[in-house]
Amino acid sequence: MGLKKAYVVLEDGVSFEGISVGVDGEACGEMVFNTSMTGYQEILTDPSYAGQIMTMTYPLIGNYGVNPVSDESNKVHPVAFIMKEYSQVYSGYAETKSLKDYLIENKTIAIEGIDTRKLTKYLREKGSMRGIVSTETSSLDDLLQKVQNFPQMLGKDLVKEVTTSEPYVLESIAPKKRTVAVLDCGVKRNILNILRDKNCEVHVFPATSSAEDILKINPDGILISNGPGDPEPLDYVIKTVKNLIGLKPIFGICLGHQILSIALGGKTYKLKFGHRGANHPIYDTLKNKVYISSQNHGFCVDPESLNTGNIDIRHWNLNDKTLAGIRHKDLSLFSVQYHPEASPGPRDSEYLFQEFIDMMEG
Repeated sequence: MGLKKAYVVLEDGVSFEGISVGVDGEACGEMVFNTSMTGYQEILTDPSYAGQIMTMTYPLIGNYGVNPVSDESNKVHPVAFIMKEYSQVYSGYAETKSLKDYLIENKTIAIEGIDTRKLTKYLREKGSMRGIVSTETSSLDDLLQKVQNFPQMLGKDLVKEVTTSEPYVLESIAPKKRTVAVLDCGVKRNILNILRDKNCEVHVFPATSSAEDILKINPDGILISNGPGDPEPLDYVIKTVKNLIGLKPIFGICLGHQILSIALGGKTYKLKFGHRGANHPIYDTLKNKVYISSQNHGFCVDPESLNTGNIDIRHWNLNDKTLAGIRHKDLSLFSVQYHPEASPGPRDSEYLFQEFIDMMEG
């Protein structure tokens, strides 16, 4: 009684029917999936998901509610959220409200009752594509026309939608030893928190900042953050990074890795369905070890484009043998194509933050 139907239509005409558990409305975006078993709150608030419709493959979502400490930003970024089953009962650490109330407060369209594994297998076979979620109409023809008229993810600048509008400073939690400048392309809070835990005063700059803006504070190191979408259109960020290379130690994360690679002469390409989950094995050639990583990206760097002789391919994704990290042989810079801060996911790769600290200390 009182349940409202909702519809999902992909750009090739495939459709699904479910039940609305968020706000009413329609939303178009790139249809993607995440294989994490937990961490839905962190995923919802990760700016890297801007412009996307998020499908959770784990079948039961919402069972531990939401809490005030797990947000990775101040808003929900996916334009819609798809679940197999929404849990009406929730109980967990520090929970304060239900996921449904949280979605409604954040004006997010959400659906349950979709066969998410069928949808995921279809996206793995066909590749990520545009989709639309609607509680407004049952006309699949109308929805198909709307989604086919919606712009592709390729070539779209989403960073300007998520970056901070003004610079801000976060004091170190322990006594300050270093100053780090963060170029905010959609940074997650836990990245900032780890830096603060490691005695760093963190200065966060908008993605539109110039190299001169950043160098004015004379930072000990520079971090280029994660973020959403295609790195190729981000000429203004790439220019800034080019002008910083060789002047200060640099650490790039996810989109930051792609931007740094382009600034070094590399090229990127769009993956068939992306890497989004908390169980991706990464081989670190320097340590000769395999780590489990948290990932969220739809683009990747072509290793052949970095075959310049002064760049080492340090990390590889063992699932599909894609490039997952680089380091420069002569300059103090390195980057990884995943999230060493986890949230959600394993903490195997937090050692990379210590390497950044060691690099700043010379």
